[in-house]
Amino acid sequence: MSTIEQYNRSFIDTFSVQVEMLHDLKYQDVPDWDSVGHMSLMSILEDEFKIEMDIDDIIDFSSYETGKAILRKYGVEL
Repeated sequence: MSTIEQYNRSFIDTFSVQVEMLHDLKYQDVPDWDSVGHMSLMSILEDEFKIEMDIDDIIDFSSYETGKAILRKYGVEL
């Protein structure tokens, strides 16, 4: 599975969304992306990509697209 597929799967599994929704998905756009869902996603992404994000990056991770830029900082190419 490619890194973008892993990234997408993390969102799909965590928030029960369709792949077509991902490009425009933002924090609190779906009921499951609340503060608890956000921390769950962060944990999944850290485990999936073997990284540890700084708290500022976790806070700034406010959308699907923003998340891709943040993960690039940690050497994850999507």
